[in-house]
Amino acid sequence: MTSLSVNLNKIALLRNSRGGGEPDILRAAMTCLDAGADGLTLHARPDARHARADDVLKLARLCRERGVEFNLEGNPFAPPRAGYPGFLPLCERAQPHQATLVPDGDEQLTSDHGFDLTADGERLRQPIAALKDLGCRVSLFADADTGPSLARAAAIGADRIELYTGPYAEAHARGDSAASLATFAAAAQRAQQAGLGINAGHDLSQDNLGGFLAAVPGVLEVSIGHAVISEALYEGLATTVANYLRIVRA
Repeated sequence: MTSLSVNLNKIALLRNSRGGGEPDILRAAMTCLDAGADGLTLHARPDARHARADDVLKLARLCRERGVEFNLEGNPFAPPRAGYPGFLPLCERAQPHQATLVPDGDEQLTSDHGFDLTADGERLRQPIAALKDLGCRVSLFADADTGPSLARAAAIGADRIELYTGPYAEAHARGDSAASLATFAAAAQRAQQAGLGINAGHDLSQDNLGGFLAAVPGVLEVSIGHAVISEALYEGLATTVANYLRIVRA
């Protein structure tokens, strides 16, 4: 069965745009878990554009209390800076169940590609080993069209790969997803044959998730954030407006 891990970065981004503590990321996290989410995800970037180190520690503690998985994403090669101790030190403090390594930089608006496992494989071996020594399951963000090199993730110690699903979402939006789904299914099969578990994420939504899971075998976890928060704005909007009307009319 596929697990749903809700990424709460967009809650942190909205909070940071105004300052202060609203919306409250911890309250949002509890709401997701109360609704049945299997776990929570945060991607704490060094520039603190959304989730911060203190958010990571709060959600890690909540997940331990609730007995659900916490997935922490980040770039193991990004140097520390004020407010950000570095990805491995943050994992040491938070003790996430899963650490997902992503090759992002400050200049990227969002994570938009996976690791080049041929070029970066040996460089990744040490941080993977260090994270596994902490007790973390390790997943590598990976592109589906990288062919046989996907198997290298297992050779350097990773437990899973997270398939970057942006290209599939784009193909689905065009109404032409068959070829993309075939690419993702083949990538999942190659990775599984190498002993890797399969996660997936990025631009998955209520509209395209079912087709992806039906076509791609053995997906263990999907991590979804942007679409969850975007859809919640519409699906919860009428109730919110009614609540405000009751307040002002009182």
